[in-house]
Amino acid sequence: MERGSMGRISQAGALPGGSPDGRVAAPQPIERNLGLDLVRVTETAAMAAARWQGRGDKEAADKAAVDGMRLHLSTLEIDGVVVIGEGEKDNAPMLFNGERVGTGTGMKVDVAVDPVDGTTLTAAGMPGAIAVIALAEGHGSMYAPGSLVYMDKIAVGPEAAGSIDIEAPVADNLAKVAKAKGHRVADLRVVILDRERNQHYIDAVRAAGARIKLIRDGDVAASISCARPDTDIDMLLGIGGSPEAVLSAAALRCMDGEIQCKLWPRDQREVEIAADEGMDLDQVLTTSDLVSSDNVFFAATGVTGGEFLRGVDFYGGGCATHSVIMRSRTGSIRYMDAFHNLEKLRKISAAVID
Repeated sequence: MERGSMGRISQAGALPGGSPDGRVAAPQPIERNLGLDLVRVTETAAMAAARWQGRGDKEAADKAAVDGMRLHLSTLEIDGVVVIGEGEKDNAPMLFNGERVGTGTGMKVDVAVDPVDGTTLTAAGMPGAIAVIALAEGHGSMYAPGSLVYMDKIAVGPEAAGSIDIEAPVADNLAKVAKAKGHRVADLRVVILDRERNQHYIDAVRAAGARIKLIRDGDVAASISCARPDTDIDMLLGIGGSPEAVLSAAALRCMDGEIQCKLWPRDQREVEIAADEGMDLDQVLTTSDLVSSDNVFFAATGVTGGEFLRGVDFYGGGCATHSVIMRSRTGSIRYMDAFHNLEKLRKISAAVID
């Protein structure tokens, strides 16, 4: 019989988390955080790519990172399917979409990777490049944009989550974000990829009176910066890569931020591809549309030093890496410094760490 007040015996005769006789069940440990395994993947990718920093060959940097990622992914106890392999947009070396990764045992997951988000930055020796991977529990839990490799995006952090609308005028979104954060529009700073296709966004933000940070590449880190309390970035706007949108959604799920996107075809051929594949170009894709699982793991390691993560630092006989690991279910965000003995690593990973 139900007694009707909180904390008393329910109709089933058990307390929440307890047994039918009313005893409280023993606390259960939190399941393993796969993010701690993923950071080994991004560390290896970053170390391999960083050898190509400033050498003018972005494909070589990307290939080195891909080889490193694939090697370590094969050791993880997951049944993984690559949904975002990244390389199609740039005709770069990649983990291909549909590739199976992991040992085939353990959690069934969708996998999104960008072995180097910022290959051009790496090749030019410029700051801001990172190696990124995300897992989401359940096959089919990540959005697969296929051949449509660009999206129109807006992203914000937790304070402004729920206040944005990608279909609204830029000035309206800025006003709502300012209200949510207790700022004036003039206090806001918006990060935008410096591309001709984003000029209308740049003009609209300036007309509204907000400030802008233009970036050359690397909009995964830019999306994350909206949700970090230690930056002055309040919003991301603009047209960028679809793979980066899904990776950003994975990180923002862990950080309680929000991203909205719409597919952006580059030409009539991509409009026709979307029609053939039944993809709605008018659909607003939310954070949950991009990554539907509530159990998401995200890891990134700096390749070249930037505001988000420090780059790989080589020294005599070794190197240092700086990484972040996130998990949505627990809300944990860890930053990790690691020091690697390259002489020992070469004995077991000679093909990756040269």
